[in-house]
Amino acid sequence: MAPMLSLENVELYYDHVYALKGVSVALEAGETVALIGANGAGKSSILRAITGLNRIRKGAITFEGQRIDGLDPAAIVKLGIAMVPEGRRVFPLMSVRDNLMMGAFSRSDAAGVRASLDDVLHRFPRLKDRLRQAAGTMSGGEQQMLVIGRALMAKPRLLLLDEPSLGVAPKIVQDIARSIVAINRDEGVSVLLVEQNSRMALRISHRAYALSTGSIALSGLSADLVKDERVQRLYLGGEV
Repeated sequence: MAPMLSLENVELYYDHVYALKGVSVALEAGETVALIGANGAGKSSILRAITGLNRIRKGAITFEGQRIDGLDPAAIVKLGIAMVPEGRRVFPLMSVRDNLMMGAFSRSDAAGVRASLDDVLHRFPRLKDRLRQAAGTMSGGEQQMLVIGRALMAKPRLLLLDEPSLGVAPKIVQDIARSIVAINRDEGVSVLLVEQNSRMALRISHRAYALSTGSIALSGLSADLVKDERVQRLYLGGEV
């Protein structure tokens, strides 16, 4: 059976500089897969390729049996792929509620949208307390919960997360990590997680790929990689 998401020998360039060189990644339905590596390794470029924000030069990207490289980003969203971008891009002057509802812009099932809103507010109680508050006045961690909640309003089958722990207080990072696990386990949403916090990423994922300068350096079960001496040395600061 084919994987839910597949990248095969993908090459992506920014101008004439390659960002991805022969990258192959697979994600099965129901999995959480982590992409770890240093800044500039190509992790976010994989997400941008999947979502159509950058066109690949070679290779193929397939989602649920359909070739998606070459599709417009809006068409990719409608297939059931939602992305939480790096940098907590909220609509700062809009209320928390209106930000969440923006995530459901492509849906026409009013009752389902209301149910999704209830689910998101149950998942992130802090947002329920701030529904009428301007999103730009919230803390960084609360804004990160908001953008994850906004993505869930699209009712995705695959959730792409780009550096969800970046610039977030350690306690909130733990809350977000638990939420990612719960979204995958309880709601059956598959997750592709890009994260510089390799320790956290390996702890909450089933499998992982370690990237280096646009290529896959290592891959395997997260439980095995966290014990791998190379991963410990290069990505975990030498210790588990």
